[in-house]
Amino acid sequence: MSPQIPGQITYDIPQQEIMSSGHLACPGCGASLCMRIALKIFGPRTVLCVPACCWAVIDGPFPYSAAGVPVVHCAFETAAITATGVRHGLDIRGIKDCTVVAWAGDGGTFDIGFGALSATVERNENIAYVCYDNEAYMNTGIQRSSATPIGAWTSTTPGEHPKEEPKKNLVEIMAAHRIPYVATATVAFMDDLTRKLKRIRDMEGTRLLHIFSPCPPGHKSLESDSIKISRLAVETKVFPLYEIENGLKYTLNHKPKGIPVQEYTRLQGRFKHLTEEDLKQMQQRVDYEWDVLDKRISLFA
Repeated sequence: MSPQIPGQITYDIPQQEIMSSGHLACPGCGASLCMRIALKIFGPRTVLCVPACCWAVIDGPFPYSAAGVPVVHCAFETAAITATGVRHGLDIRGIKDCTVVAWAGDGGTFDIGFGALSATVERNENIAYVCYDNEAYMNTGIQRSSATPIGAWTSTTPGEHPKEEPKKNLVEIMAAHRIPYVATATVAFMDDLTRKLKRIRDMEGTRLLHIFSPCPPGHKSLESDSIKISRLAVETKVFPLYEIENGLKYTLNHKPKGIPVQEYTRLQGRFKHLTEEDLKQMQQRVDYEWDVLDKRISLFA
């Protein structure tokens, strides 16, 4: 750690850089920052299994790679089962000190890879799964996914016909499989993120981390606002920070301030078509979802 400057916030993050510069991420990309921090925590003894997603491009064209660790590029739907195969292969060779990570976007997690993910967690395979969630198929043209929030613009749900369905609750679905660990995180709460990355590094069995990942082109936001948007997602209760162990024990990691949802949406052009009535309904939905989660946390703490 560097010497602390008075008033400076410091975190327990290794100084060693594993991910290199020269990657192909857009400016302000939440997914690139997530990977940089994750690799610092996981260390050089890591294998990444990356399906079709932004990170399949961000890593760079063959034979170059910005990740700094072995990367297995796999089909869109196969991140979880590819990681499973890598894990078993390493185990057969007696290599136990390698962290195997399936690293996928929301399209390859919530949708196309969902069946393989469910099968993997049902068997409680010994892998870490990280979903960086930018709430649409950003790599292929910003199409809606089941992670896209209700009311959002995408190229397939334009402003006149925004998405009408609520976002799929991935964390609760995974918790229903009774896996050892599932949690949410954002890059705006770095101490929480690094603690959870260490947990999924050191645990056995299937563990899944769902990271909210702003995408300036897809969210139509300023590159400089990515961290601010991440923080507002938490403080407005849109994306609460919590964890569930063995599908039963709930822990809230940060109590939101309860900032109005409009403060979150106004920074993103994908919501600019929403009327006052739309925003009121969005606030009601967020409050309802928070009340449900709060009851679960109180009941299963």
